Amino acid sequence: MILVTGGTGLVGMHLLLALTQESKPVRSTFRSLKKVQEVEAFFAFAKAETAFKTIDWVEADITDVPSLEVAFKDITHVYHCAALISFDPYDFQKLLKTNAEGTANVVNLCLAYQVQKLCHLSSVAALSKLPNNPITEENIWDPNEANSVYAISKYGAEMEVWRGTQEGLEAIIFNPVIILGEGDYTKGSGILCNHTLKEKTFFPKGSNGFIDVKDVVHLMIQGLHSSITKERYILVGENTSYKDILDRMATSFSKKPSKKSLSNGLLKILILGDSFLGLFTRKRKITRISAASIQGIEVYSSEKAIQQFSYTPTPIDETLKRIQQHIATKNL
Repeated sequence: MILVTGGTGLVGMHLLLALTQESKPVRSTFRSLKKVQEVEAFFAFAKAETAFKTIDWVEADITDVPSLEVAFKDITHVYHCAALISFDPYDFQKLLKTNAEGTANVVNLCLAYQVQKLCHLSSVAALSKLPNNPITEENIWDPNEANSVYAISKYGAEMEVWRGTQEGLEAIIFNPVIILGEGDYTKGSGILCNHTLKEKTFFPKGSNGFIDVKDVVHLMIQGLHSSITKERYILVGENTSYKDILDRMATSFSKKPSKKSLSNGLLKILILGDSFLGLFTRKRKITRISAASIQGIEVYSSEKAIQQFSYTPTPIDETLKRIQQHIATKNL
């Protein structure tokens, strides 16, 4: 049986859909029944209600070993998608607990239950911006960079996976860029869709890599069932500016596009104000590091994945059409 951790997240629920449509015996962890209901609604959108009923749901938290151990019974392969996404410095300990320690727990149980192979969903945040440009798999972690708390936690998670391979675990790591697809539009990459739906005035000046969630899922399935182990792969479909992506979203969603670029001066004011409020709320919405990430020019190479998996990216405009159809069903 296959185990998917984080099955209620964006990648997790698309992965569950793909696996169940192939009639694979699948178990998924969950922490909230409400999130399971959201997955069920997504399966209904995909006209896969029967497939949803085949999933073996187990309530478990990757930071809670006893509950997670129950989920590992009779498991042969694991997709580890569960993670916390936050760039808030006040969430640092929570990020380390979930992403690094939680992954250590998954790795330890994979070893204890003699799981045949682990597929770990990481992030390009765990890679350095140097020395190669475009960024490749050779851009290994640089502790001297201005790394976000999220990046530090994802790097820690990867170290646990590599540690597992030294102890005999077969594993493969995927480092996707910003993942776009049908899902929750209130967090993660869905915030870009929400930005467009609310017809926000400002857009970031930077650029990044973007990829269709279905491409990520397809490559993860290929990777897990391949003979490849102890390797990582950057996954990117298209490198482009935030302005371009937001404009295309506006066209697809029939919304007014953002008109003004977010200046560095305005960002400094926002960061200063957010920092002051954070002293009282113990929360940050924007920091110097997160601001730099949306204003900077980031370019990624997926040449390794293209060569080894014969990967052909799904055009982002096709992705946006699917998202628009999903949004229409949610009446957003």
